[in-house]
Amino acid sequence: MRNNKPLLQALWANPAWLLWLPPAFWAGNLVLGRALGPVFPPVSLAVGRWVVALVALAPFVGYQAWQERALLARHWRLIAACGAFGIAGYNALGYLALQTVPAASVAFLNSTLPLMVPLAALVLGVERITWKSLAGIAISFAGVSWIVARGNLASLLALRLGGGELLVLLAVFNYAVYSVLLRRKPAALSPLVFLAATMAAGLLVLMPFWALELARGARIPTDMASIGAVVYIGLFASLFAFILWNRCVAMLGATVTGVSFHLVALFTALLAFVVLHEAVRSFHVAGIALILLGFLVTTLRPTGRAVPAPGPSRP
Repeated sequence: MRNNKPLLQALWANPAWLLWLPPAFWAGNLVLGRALGPVFPPVSLAVGRWVVALVALAPFVGYQAWQERALLARHWRLIAACGAFGIAGYNALGYLALQTVPAASVAFLNSTLPLMVPLAALVLGVERITWKSLAGIAISFAGVSWIVARGNLASLLALRLGGGELLVLLAVFNYAVYSVLLRRKPAALSPLVFLAATMAAGLLVLMPFWALELARGARIPTDMASIGAVVYIGLFASLFAFILWNRCVAMLGATVTGVSFHLVALFTALLAFVVLHEAVRSFHVAGIALILLGFLVTTLRPTGRAVPAPGPSRP
């Protein structure tokens, strides 16, 4: 473990290398979310993942959170907003949509996040947008579109925006706002304490909806496969992915970090090949190449590192 410390420290100091991990974890969450959709109530799944993540994190941040309680109280509005948008809204709406929305629509609509983040950043006045970032977003989004269209762009016209699809867009908008709000986290507040506080805030927001779901007769599965899936989602797609994502947003900005969300489509395709033995076709290769090109254009040796706009540190 001691020999790995310099490597881990180098990775943490250069978050551009960490951008690959959250999309990989979220691709697993997407696959599991689809699999659990018919049997696991959506709000219950969202609550379960964050309970697992918060229980795992609490022993490491409890004492420090008590020391920083004055800071937490001072910035409670920011914490509540991040919990509502990033923890509660995005996840509950996403799981609800996965019960009805076709896979192609989910992949396409989720990939609007890098397009929504710059708009949210511009509206909230958090950071500037470079032409380089916009070019990378456009290239990678073209790659996602090519995969979804299966090499035939005319098929995109067949995608319908029904109620479930609108839920996906609303979920993605929630996460875009969350990603932008992260830039307002005060530097004096520990990142892990802030994350634990947003988890707790998100769970509070979810509680009334969970109670309503249970009152309407929802039943939570208790078989080992379902429990194992929730533990994976709670630890990897929630705790570790959010720690890394928050670090990347803090160091690289929401716009640059947001473009990495296109990698979710890439890793989902790879998981489908490995787990489901789906064939890799020419449109997969072309789309993945465009996704990687756009990602590299935005993140490789950035010349315009995101700079927070001047202003107050809290909304």
